[in-house]
Amino acid sequence: MNIHDKNAKTILTPAGGYLSGYSHSLNPYMGCPFACSYCYVRQLPVSLFREEPWGSWIEIKRNAATLLPGEIRKARKKGPVTLFMSSATDPYQPLEYKERITQALIQAMLEEPPDFLFVQTRSPLVVRDLPFFRQFGERIRVSMTIETDLENIRKHFTPKAPPLRARLRALRTLTEAGIPTQATIAPMLPFSRKFPSILKEVTQRVALDDFFMGDGARGKRTERLGIRKLFHEIHQERWFDPEAWKKVYPLLKEAFPEITLLVSKKGFKPGGKTVLH
Repeated sequence: MNIHDKNAKTILTPAGGYLSGYSHSLNPYMGCPFACSYCYVRQLPVSLFREEPWGSWIEIKRNAATLLPGEIRKARKKGPVTLFMSSATDPYQPLEYKERITQALIQAMLEEPPDFLFVQTRSPLVVRDLPFFRQFGERIRVSMTIETDLENIRKHFTPKAPPLRARLRALRTLTEAGIPTQATIAPMLPFSRKFPSILKEVTQRVALDDFFMGDGARGKRTERLGIRKLFHEIHQERWFDPEAWKKVYPLLKEAFPEITLLVSKKGFKPGGKTVLH
């Protein structure tokens, strides 16, 4: 892993497209060691125009927390400040154990609060910042990516990502502590019939997305990444289909009311009250 320090010129990026419900995205790092096979960032300029392969490098934005308060104040002059953390990295990747860039940003936000913060991760490390999340009240949601309940499937598509059991345990901890949470089945991978009931034990809300709705190019980016071949290798081609989510949605609806079972972009919008079963 090649690690680089960077003094960023800005830390907030105006949001658009899939994240058009947000005013800005916030990336404490650039690059991600989880290197998920289907990650759409592989097809973005930040990855394509770099000589190092995606997953082999990380840039640490050392001055991120120093920049943030001023940028929030400036952004607020134009309207509500709603932040998506993160769109091009995992804010709780392994380096965060030591560097604490994300934690410093969270603390800075408590001093200069955004109107809403959405935290997207697949790392159990997110639990470390639970005491800070509590102080946001309803102005936060922590979303844990859990694409499947089958560990062999996880290893096939994302061998460097955290184990599913650890993610489920972390999500349960946050939910039981009163933090607004959700499980994000994105992108949807093959899973068992037990999956909905497993998720029901750890959260009250689910966002469901797939390669065709969620990659920002109607599946074209995913095709260029060769993901269809990965499904073929495990004889699960039927799951790589634009209509596949419609077949599993009824199973999820048996465990979650429709108000807390959101599809694609709706599952990532700011706000939304936590609904208890």
